[in-house]
Amino acid sequence: MFCRATFTVISLTGTTKDGRTEPVNIYDHLSPGSFILGPPQLQTIIDHLTRSGRYDRIDGHGRVLSARGEQRVEVRGSRVVL
Repeated sequence: MFCRATFTVISLTGTTKDGRTEPVNIYDHLSPGSFILGPPQLQTIIDHLTRSGRYDRIDGHGRVLSARGEQRVEVRGSRVVL
């Protein structure tokens, strides 16, 4: 059986409207027991956090692990960049 699961390990920092920075735990925004987080899902959560007004911007880096191997991922200015 071929596994298409994608796992993302990422460290993010959010900048609030008043200029403070704080760590963002993206995994707090997944369904309980969920651990699959591909780039599209990551972008959706980042969009939610910035649209909600909680953060002005989110930045960070990490890696995506999938059947195709390991790939670096960055978040710059609240956009996922592979």
